[in-house]
Amino acid sequence: MKSHSKLAIIGTVGVPAKYGGFETLAHQLVLQLRNRFQLTVYASKHSYSEEERTPEWEGARVVYLPLKANGLQSIFYDMLSMLHALLFADVMLVLGVSGCLLLPFVKLFPWVKVIVNVDGLEWRRAKWNGLAKKFLIFSEKIAVRFADEIITDNAAIQKYVLDNYGIASRLIEYGADHAQPVPVTEKYQKKYPFLKGKYAFKVCRIEPENNIHVVLEAFARNSSLPLVIVGNWNHSEYGKSLRNTYCRYEHILLLDPIFEPEELNTLRSNCTLYVHGHSAGGTNPSLVEAMYLARPILAFDVVYNRITTQQKALYFSEAKDISKVLENLEDYDLKELAATMKQIADNMYLWSRIANLYADAATSSRRLPRPVFDFELPKNLQRAS
Repeated sequence: MKSHSKLAIIGTVGVPAKYGGFETLAHQLVLQLRNRFQLTVYASKHSYSEEERTPEWEGARVVYLPLKANGLQSIFYDMLSMLHALLFADVMLVLGVSGCLLLPFVKLFPWVKVIVNVDGLEWRRAKWNGLAKKFLIFSEKIAVRFADEIITDNAAIQKYVLDNYGIASRLIEYGADHAQPVPVTEKYQKKYPFLKGKYAFKVCRIEPENNIHVVLEAFARNSSLPLVIVGNWNHSEYGKSLRNTYCRYEHILLLDPIFEPEELNTLRSNCTLYVHGHSAGGTNPSLVEAMYLARPILAFDVVYNRITTQQKALYFSEAKDISKVLENLEDYDLKELAATMKQIADNMYLWSRIANLYADAATSSRRLPRPVFDFELPKNLQRAS
């Protein structure tokens, strides 16, 4: 039976999800919680055609705003969503901090519970200039101070919030079981001949913080295992330069974004080795999806990735580490590694579990206990400055 509690989901492009971690989160929360809450999701009319703009999706009301959900407009997009939600919502779930400058005003309406997912320390991403970083740090401070509850998606982010703000946040990771293994069909084998053999795979935004240059440097030196990377190569000079440099290597295939889930999951779920180079953020959706697909993981050695994989994956910090793995690949029990990743994902990264934790956050009035950690943060995460 549906609850009378009205929950507004703010800060995504919208539903159904087309791309992005927060969009997938909103999408899955609707599917999981539609019988427990009266849901409203805010969406950007710029991201959905007129035919796609339905007033309701899977039992949730969808409110379309005339602003873009990303970039500079995201600040006003989130603020406008909050103002509208004040008219009806019992709970606001705000995904990201860019619009949280409005929270001091929102808190003048104490009957509305505000929950903020602070994402993966967005201000640390290399793509932001100094002014943008300062704005995001300020927005983060406002969010942590004025939200009724803070959600973090990784224990390292949880510790960061506690160490820097003295706030005990609620740890809720991401789900991955929407990503299902797909056997290789004749259709895709014709399109992608490499599916007939062994290959390494990576899908990500083509940004320096995802260490694509490090991965490509290592694989260029060793042709024993073909490498396939899917990403937005033409989005930046960084991507264009890498494609121009490495397109001549026959064993390296650099593909443009793939938006068809079946096609992408065919490539992901049949790879010999999944390479995850993300260095920023918390629990990364593409990593937990690869784990759920039972892929052996070679991840960039950063605290977030070690926590997500429970220290049981393979790790690299520079190109020579990848080269060492490739040179000794036969010495690793990749089947056992894949099974370990799958077991972790089955225990931790299921949407039913994630949705229940969000539902508990929305309905709980209890004070969270102070978490205890058995690790130290790297120095660059010890203070938001």
